[in-house]
Amino acid sequence: MDTVSPMGIVERAAVAQPAALVRLLHLVSPSLPVGAFTYSQGIEWAVEQGWLADAGDTEQWLADQLDNALARLDLPIAARMMTAVAAADRDALAGWTDQLLAARETSELRAEERQRGRALVDLLCAWDLADASAWRHLLAPSQTAGFAFAAVRWQIAVADALAGLAFSWAENLTLAAVKLVPLGQTDGQRLLANLAARIPSALDLALALGDDGIGASSPALAIASAGHEQQYTRLFRS
Repeated sequence: MDTVSPMGIVERAAVAQPAALVRLLHLVSPSLPVGAFTYSQGIEWAVEQGWLADAGDTEQWLADQLDNALARLDLPIAARMMTAVAAADRDALAGWTDQLLAARETSELRAEERQRGRALVDLLCAWDLADASAWRHLLAPSQTAGFAFAAVRWQIAVADALAGLAFSWAENLTLAAVKLVPLGQTDGQRLLANLAARIPSALDLALALGDDGIGASSPALAIASAGHEQQYTRLFRS
């Protein structure tokens, strides 16, 4: 009977090259100094209003956003941003950035995209990432643009990059919910695992969409974010 070494099994099962995988893990790390932990995207207001009272409420809230917003807007636009960066098409990158910002339904959500964009491009320049300084004005308005730029420069595959982007989003908001609802650490990890299980389907949808199919409206998120802008006391920036 033929035998296969464990290393052979690992090599055949690998999806990303080791260097690219390590870079992706760095890029989506919650310790990345872009301020992700300071945003709740309306969760803080939704908790105050009693919309989110437990892990079940929170999972439904985030799953709806993953399936109906992230998969239909952020992820397909991120893929197109990567294509634009790879082709050195600055006009296309600027156009997709404008479309993404236009789809942010409150001033708070637009400010988050821009603030995290500026922080990320500062980091890319500090890393001396190739051409980051030359592309700064295009990357600063959007964290998604900066993410796409880094993913291309580090030769991260599109599907892997989108999976990392989606998981980073889910992790950041789960951690916010753990503090705000509040949730226990075990409930939070169970919620994150359930969201992670939905990411492959979200990727399939995002990668199948044509340009004309890109777009999403999230009325509950917009209401919560707008309410949070005027919330009397708050822990999070958005």
